[in-house]
Amino acid sequence: MEVLVQKFVDFLENEKGLSDNTLQSYRRDVQQYISYLKEMNISNIAGVNKTAVITYLLYLQKKGRATSTISRNLASIRSFYQYLNKINIVEQDPTQNLESPKVEKKLPQILSTQEVELLLEQPKCVDLKGYRDKAMLELLYATGIRVSELIYLDLEDINLEMGFIKCNKGNKERIIPLGTIAVSALEDYINKARPMMIQNPNEKALFVNCNGRRLTRQGFWKIIKLYKNQAKINKEITPHTLRHSFAAHLLENGADLKSIQEMLGHSDISSTQIYAQLTKNKIKEVYKKTHPRA
Repeated sequence: MEVLVQKFVDFLENEKGLSDNTLQSYRRDVQQYISYLKEMNISNIAGVNKTAVITYLLYLQKKGRATSTISRNLASIRSFYQYLNKINIVEQDPTQNLESPKVEKKLPQILSTQEVELLLEQPKCVDLKGYRDKAMLELLYATGIRVSELIYLDLEDINLEMGFIKCNKGNKERIIPLGTIAVSALEDYINKARPMMIQNPNEKALFVNCNGRRLTRQGFWKIIKLYKNQAKINKEITPHTLRHSFAAHLLENGADLKSIQEMLGHSDISSTQIYAQLTKNKIKEVYKKTHPRA
């Protein structure tokens, strides 16, 4: 069964073009499911029925797994069986017609415009890292791209003269405009800092670490935590916080959901609609605070 899991992950990587993080998530979920089947003395994947899958989901529930985790596990297992059916290993998909547990969508944490300003003011352009960090934060807030997309940007993906970036995700490419402040911060970094940070003149990565290699997600996470503490912002900030704030602030200022969806790269507009809920909540708060009969 382990061989099938590897072939499944290879299929997702080669045919679907999924990110490494997503691939590892699929692998982990399916491997845990396979381990459970072995504990139940089930060695033939083709002999698994719907009852066994339901029992596994109940097992996860008893172990205290969150509803979102159980739902994700079912999605991974379903994809695995669809692959096995495609290559004629199984005739029936035991996950067919199984409903995922309903996940209550949590509203994302966002920063106010004042908090964003405070955060973006923290990197000081007095050294190479300051120029780089200023450019990264300004770019994230200007475009709303994911951190994984930020660190995989290459120098050729930036067009400062026209004021946009090209962001690639799998086979999809989207063009996102840049504001004048982000353009200025990027120009400073590219002209004044990056040439001295890279060790290989052929380095493609836009943002590099102190060793001159492409910055990692973990490296960025440390950077954002540093500036959050410097700014004394009493909110939990994740690498996605500026992305969420970007979308919410656009919506508050009159942008339509469809445009925000395209900029964020959401395949389904339902993923974008959560920001509308944030805006509604803010309107309610303003009403309660300001209306004399609220």
